[in-house]
Amino acid sequence: MSAAALSKTMKLIKNGTVIDGTGGDVGIGCVVVDGERISAVLQGTAAENGIDDGFFDETFDASGALVTPGFIDAHAHSDAYLIIEPSAPSKITQGVTTEINGQCGGSAAPRYGEARLSSDWAAILGDRLCWRSLAQYREELERVRPAVNTVQFIGHNTLRASVVGYAGREASDEELSSMVKLLERSLDEGGFGLTTGLIYQPGKYSVPSEVETLAAAAAAKGAFYATHMRSEGDEIESAIDEVIALAEKTGIRAEISHLKTSGRRNWGKIDAVIGKVGGAVARGVLLGADRYPFCAAGTDLDVVLPDWAQEGAAPAEMARFADPAVRRRIISEINASGRDWSTVMIGGTWHRENRRFSGGYVSDLAEGDVGTFIVDVLERDGCKTGAFFFVMTEENLSRILAEPWVVPGSDASLRAPWGPLGADHPHPRAYSTMPEFFRRLRAGGVSRAEAVRRMTAVPAERFGIRGRGVLEKGAYADVAVWDEDGFCGLATYDEPHRFASGMRLVAVNGIITFKDGEFTGVRGGRFIERNG
Repeated sequence: MSAAALSKTMKLIKNGTVIDGTGGDVGIGCVVVDGERISAVLQGTAAENGIDDGFFDETFDASGALVTPGFIDAHAHSDAYLIIEPSAPSKITQGVTTEINGQCGGSAAPRYGEARLSSDWAAILGDRLCWRSLAQYREELERVRPAVNTVQFIGHNTLRASVVGYAGREASDEELSSMVKLLERSLDEGGFGLTTGLIYQPGKYSVPSEVETLAAAAAAKGAFYATHMRSEGDEIESAIDEVIALAEKTGIRAEISHLKTSGRRNWGKIDAVIGKVGGAVARGVLLGADRYPFCAAGTDLDVVLPDWAQEGAAPAEMARFADPAVRRRIISEINASGRDWSTVMIGGTWHRENRRFSGGYVSDLAEGDVGTFIVDVLERDGCKTGAFFFVMTEENLSRILAEPWVVPGSDASLRAPWGPLGADHPHPRAYSTMPEFFRRLRAGGVSRAEAVRRMTAVPAERFGIRGRGVLEKGAYADVAVWDEDGFCGLATYDEPHRFASGMRLVAVNGIITFKDGEFTGVRGGRFIERNG
């Protein structure tokens, strides 16, 4: 490369093992960045290419490390926390440069009528919760300039709460029409697609035709669909059938969120589950799945309440706890549920009296009366308590991750071991999804280059995220430099606030935001538009 071809605005990442995301291994090479884009990917060392470091504004020697596209977290929940902690440290230290947010039917926007953000988001945001529309949320996001790129989906639960509220009933035709209009407006304001969380309030009250109508409206705009299905356990096969039927009927590209077989009695369904999804993919249905590489699910503890007691979400739950007769009924039904409480761990708590329970199993903490323990904890926390559910098996996890149509999705918000987010007790997937996903794929016999492709180019192509997920001329300079052997997840259920190790450098849109174990304080992420 001649000196005339270089400019002082360029950055050079030299002498690393370049894996470009396409499934190939470039070998020792150099990546040249000009502004926000990659201007060249060269085989050979800088010396072999006759490159003089002096021509570059910044140079990084990646000798002994892998140079790859930044990773794409295909299922994240950082919408609100990007405003609180835009440095996104738990994600950056994993090499994540793009998140797909607004998942499981819950998004930061649009937010009208009775719609509320999830309780943890709302509690931490406080008076920084200043938006209603997606356009207003986007303005706030662009003002803080997060470290990672964000792809923003629109949550069905958020739409439904905005129009119908939290009532446990079907939407009327007029209400459904209003939901469609609100979705279409949000897509025009930059939304990437629609997500559902069909086990959560109030989406669980929707019939399949409601979801199909919304998905068809999204498909008409070239948008996408991701779903936390109606069941991941006892009714998982019919739930998968519903997703496949929706994709076939509407023509929308669909993603099954955190694919699993939940509960011991459902572990034997793994062949049928993989057969249904894989068979649909093989016959051309636009379908895929994501998964976090852990065997414990993580969600709010109030999902263990009886269905009738969950209607109306947290405010209604708290009102029921305050009625002595209703409280006794809830406690009785929890105790009679037959759930194995040795598989349920308390996660994040909010009240000081509950903090000591984080990381402990309900069976050990409840002293015999589980129902009373759970209601007391939820009441003190305002129904914001988190929990981990150890309901999956290692064998099935390995089977799922082996499928070529499965990509990494943390199912986690970004976290930080400091500030307001550091007081939480998150699932270790918040800090360790990417290294653990890579490690498990390699242990399963997947090649290094293919593992990287599954973490980069595959989700980029699946969701139409243009110019990302690959290292090639003209692509956005989202780059991760990392030590293959040293890339490890260190977070545990007991000590979740621990950064992954092994990441040397992370650049987002050409901005180096993490280097040699330090955050640079400069952030380059952006709101990614569909077809942008």
